Amino acid sequence: MKSQKSLYWVMAAAIFFCLAVIPQTALSEEEKFEPLPGEGKKCQIGEDYSFKYSFDKKPQLGTAILKIEVFDKDGKKDTSLKITGDSGMPSMRGHHDSGMIKFKLNKNGDYLLPVNVVMPGEWDVRLIFEKDGKPVYKGSLNFNV
Repeated sequence: MKSQKSLYWVMAAAIFFCLAVIPQTALSEEEKFEPLPGEGKKCQIGEDYSFKYSFDKKPQLGTAILKIEVFDKDGKKDTSLKITGDSGMPSMRGHHDSGMIKFKLNKNGDYLLPVNVVMPGEWDVRLIFEKDGKPVYKGSLNFNV
């Protein structure tokens, strides 16, 4: 009986830690993502790159495809960056998140990511651009369904 009470308190402490500490860590990481302007607007990545993003359709329940076009400083399309993205609901962080997924390149040199919207509300996509294995830009875009 005594070991059951001890186990209960250990489990209660673990649950408290998960609910109180982990979301704060996620929030501090979230602050590092720069808010992006609207679709189709140029976003600068340092001095060497820029990009534009758009969806294949207005995000709604179901899957929308996020497309990113990256350009070098001369305005030519560039596919040398690695882009990963995570979609989810900021108000319910951890419950509907996709986890970081690598964008796929299509034959036109566009980076594509499916965004699965499973319920109405505010959603965001957090993006990480990497060059030679090092992050060069972190951005976040928000939308409502």
